[in-house]
Amino acid sequence: MFWQTSRFQIDLTRPRVMGIINTTPDSFSDGGKFYRPDGSVLGIFERCAQLIDEGADILDIGGESTRPGATPLPLEEELARVLPVVRHAVRLGVPVSVDTYKPEVMQAVLDLGADIINDIWALRQEGAHEVVSLHPTCGVCLMHMHREPTTMQVSPMTGNVPEQVLDFLKKSAAQLEALGVDRSRIVLDPGIGFGKTVAQNFSLLARQRELLAAGYPVLAGWSRKSSLAAVVNDSLASVATLDVTDRMVPSVAAALLAVDRGARVVRVHDVRETVQALKVWSAAC
Repeated sequence: MFWQTSRFQIDLTRPRVMGIINTTPDSFSDGGKFYRPDGSVLGIFERCAQLIDEGADILDIGGESTRPGATPLPLEEELARVLPVVRHAVRLGVPVSVDTYKPEVMQAVLDLGADIINDIWALRQEGAHEVVSLHPTCGVCLMHMHREPTTMQVSPMTGNVPEQVLDFLKKSAAQLEALGVDRSRIVLDPGIGFGKTVAQNFSLLARQRELLAAGYPVLAGWSRKSSLAAVVNDSLASVATLDVTDRMVPSVAAALLAVDRGARVVRVHDVRETVQALKVWSAAC
């Protein structure tokens, strides 16, 4: 099993760790920690090197926060945040993913040598399918999202969530394959926290193996999500009392459970801790 990307065939016979690089001032997890209003990217460059040193197999670079309630970012601002980092990251020897839903950003980062498009909209924005399908080899991660960031948690999903997510992802992948994209380029993400309740998110984890029926590798993104804090604190209302940096242990636990249930890629902030935990998991398998 491998994930075909622009420059790499990523071997998925062992689980891979995707390290998150936020260039945003308002991310829910580390907003502003590496972003500089003056455009300085030195801190982000250092963060890229740090995550690789900690064992990240893939870097995932994002310039727009998609936390619940987030407003869309203008195209030019996203480009200004992301392009310098991608230009640097493609020289570091690991696959580079870019978290974006804008076709213009997709094309720009692929032109710079990015390997993967990671799209919360699953290429539903006009022109996105064309960018990916016209590229000969880039990888793509298709994610399930109910509604859109400004409203997704106002009115979460209803009904059998795992079945609905699986159906959506299967159709999204089939649509892309119909455009000539080889299935080896496609990975699926159930979209933890994107329009789901706490219980629904955990139902996706409990039944994650059902998603494997689609026939594609699964990427799981539990890192520092509010659902973890809600379980630790016993209620969603008390989430604010658990700082995002204190969500590391629950995040690593969720990543391990996701891998144990078949996920081939985990997208995380806490790379070192996740890599160490996966080594322990692997030793017991």
